[in-house]
Amino acid sequence: MNDLATRLGAEDLIGEYAERIDEDRLEEWPDLFADPCRYLVISRSNHEAGMRQGVMYAASRGMLLDRVFSIRRANLFEPHRYRHAIGPIRFKSIEGDVAVVNAHFIVARIMQDGLTSLFATGRYLDRIDISRVPFRFQERIVVLDSDKIDTLLAIPL
Repeated sequence: MNDLATRLGAEDLIGEYAERIDEDRLEEWPDLFADPCRYLVISRSNHEAGMRQGVMYAASRGMLLDRVFSIRRANLFEPHRYRHAIGPIRFKSIEGDVAVVNAHFIVARIMQDGLTSLFATGRYLDRIDISRVPFRFQERIVVLDSDKIDTLLAIPL
């Protein structure tokens, strides 16, 4: 696979990820991950300390599906939406069929009454399976800039 095709495939995956969350297509969100996979939301200081668990964790697509099920049926939280701004996307390496890619993000939270606020900032540390199209995340670590994590974190970042 040439570098341009790899770059475009990874950018498409990252963009599709944000769109599925922002447009409340959460049932389609787990399809962007390989199985097994790793999804982790963690504070920067805990990540730098080498901790492997965070405020949101999944080790398989099944666990991601459970997360969506709990959002839809079990969790009680004030209705809200996200809007992602992502970039720049930086390729760190390609190791066989895995691209190591990082990107910065800002997520705004939009409440039901229209109030919009900055919800989270940080970076994505991705390992992307590029062995077949469409690409899939093998690992997505969401490293939050702040140690203070809003208790309303229910929807994936």
